[in-house]
Amino acid sequence: MQQKNCKDQVFTYQTRIYVNENDSALLTLMACLMNRVEHTLFADLAKGATVSELKALYLKRFQITARHFNAVRVTLEGKISSIKELQKLRITSLKQRSSSLEKNIKKLAKKKAYRAVHEKKRRLATLKARLRRLEQNQEKISLCFGTKKLFRKQYALEKNQYSSHEEWKTDWQSARTESFFLLGSKDETHGNQSCVASLEGDSLSLRIRLPDALSAQSKYLVIKGVQFAYGQEAIIAALMSHSGNKENAVAISYRFLLDEQGWRVFVSTSVKEPPKVTRKGFGIIGVDINADHLAVVETDRYGNPIARKSYPLCTYGKTKHQASALIGDVVTSIIEWCVKVKKPVVIERLSFSDKKSELREIGNARYARMLSSFSYSAIISMIKAKSFRCGVSIEEVNPAYTSIIGRIKFAKRYGYSVHESAALCIGRRCLGFSERLPRHRNMVPDGKGFHVTLSLPVRNRDKHVWSSWRITQRKFKKWCLQHTSGRIKRSSS
Repeated sequence: MQQKNCKDQVFTYQTRIYVNENDSALLTLMACLMNRVEHTLFADLAKGATVSELKALYLKRFQITARHFNAVRVTLEGKISSIKELQKLRITSLKQRSSSLEKNIKKLAKKKAYRAVHEKKRRLATLKARLRRLEQNQEKISLCFGTKKLFRKQYALEKNQYSSHEEWKTDWQSARTESFFLLGSKDETHGNQSCVASLEGDSLSLRIRLPDALSAQSKYLVIKGVQFAYGQEAIIAALMSHSGNKENAVAISYRFLLDEQGWRVFVSTSVKEPPKVTRKGFGIIGVDINADHLAVVETDRYGNPIARKSYPLCTYGKTKHQASALIGDVVTSIIEWCVKVKKPVVIERLSFSDKKSELREIGNARYARMLSSFSYSAIISMIKAKSFRCGVSIEEVNPAYTSIIGRIKFAKRYGYSVHESAALCIGRRCLGFSERLPRHRNMVPDGKGFHVTLSLPVRNRDKHVWSSWRITQRKFKKWCLQHTSGRIKRSSS
């Protein structure tokens, strides 16, 4: 799911198509041609040529249409943009990991753990060398069609279960030509000039415009009986938008992919925003996203909790499809809850990249493994997509000090867990409530079966209330660190 503007979203739906051997061979030839154009275009652009200079030459050289060239160009530009963004993220991650490692080295040096300091310094030198290489080559784009992982398998054929280099080369060429993209436009027939879809009963018929290099026998390839288990109504609505006012027409793009079982087609189109069924005046439903579960709390319009529930959601050890299925079930339950009570959903506006960059320096191996497999972005994306489809408003709030506020103010008062208290704080922040420090802070749970009493910091009316929460959070972390190490020593003795 991609965001197009505030009123509509771009969704992608997929299904498997069934074609005979001749049609499958034509699709394979088209994929080979389109990918050869893409590979050549990337090489020419790397030499300094421009798209405007190459377009006319490519149309004549490869005997393709202008829409085919534009589809290849858009695909390649997307890959290049993705690599550039990934390089920025890698540079940021390496800087964060280096900074975290330097702090850890200082702590170990104070403890005179010279062996550990030596190993950490070697690791730090490796990270800084990698960071320098990335910063120096930031403008250079390295793109391996077919993935580097498969390319490196040719150097260990027996280990990767290849009997010969020719067998590996067959897989390599298949991976480089397994898909092709057909770009759509709202000004074209049924949203796409290269692939025109039409409704035939309960199914769709796809008419693919073949490149001139492959149209010796026929100019078009027709695929009938295409049905989508999910998204059929949205695709039909996109097709029907071209029958009336052209201002409401939407583009429809297609991607064809060949896997072990045959061909699949991915259809991307924009979906109009449905009317909202929720109102903030009724209250909200706050969601606290954690590495192994989602804590959800419903409040009234005054910020008082009404109901709560924790949904187990641990994706560690799960495949991509298994994790997606688990996330989908949990998100569906939460959004159905929102629709039932007509209240919007509230989440935190945060990223786990900072925490993940420090995983190597965390002593808790179990937490590090869990956080590494944490599908935070997938959860957020699915919540937004499901909310959009069901007409549920979604709000994002600043995550600052929600955990410590919930722990101190609401955990003991309502008998909630630490994470449920944080979800309540998230919801109250969306409603505009300011959380002042309570007068007495005894029996504050630490989340591990123990409690702590914290001293009250001096209140300064000239500063924001979060400054007091920041001081309180530091005291709590210091207490947890001291008492956790003490419990470990006592248990080991």
